[in-house]
Amino acid sequence: MAKRGGYGGMGMMPGNMNNLLKQAQRMQKQMEETQAALEEKEYEATSGGGAVKVKMNGKKEITEVKIDPDCVDIEDIEMLEDLVLTAVNQVIELQSNDEKNSMGQIAGGLGGGLPF
Repeated sequence: MAKRGGYGGMGMMPGNMNNLLKQAQRMQKQMEETQAALEEKEYEATSGGGAVKVKMNGKKEITEVKIDPDCVDIEDIEMLEDLVLTAVNQVIELQSNDEKNSMGQIAGGLGGGLPF
């Protein structure tokens, strides 16, 4: 009669489970360290050839908006709004891509990934 369940046969060995747990703990620590480092970074984007500049920190907080007074036209506020919107979206994309790349490098370290 075949043995069912447990760690016997072709199932996962206890040593393998311990290795997976250790690897997951290392990965969690790396992710926490990477997240902390990302929060310390500052990102900057411009639009309109530098007419509008937006800075954001790694905590996704806008920290600065600079507008060149020469681009302010009371008759064309919509253009200024578009320039601000463009710069804000660009800085958000910069931060998001940096975060994905940094975290992706950690997850890529798993090799074949988890077995389940």
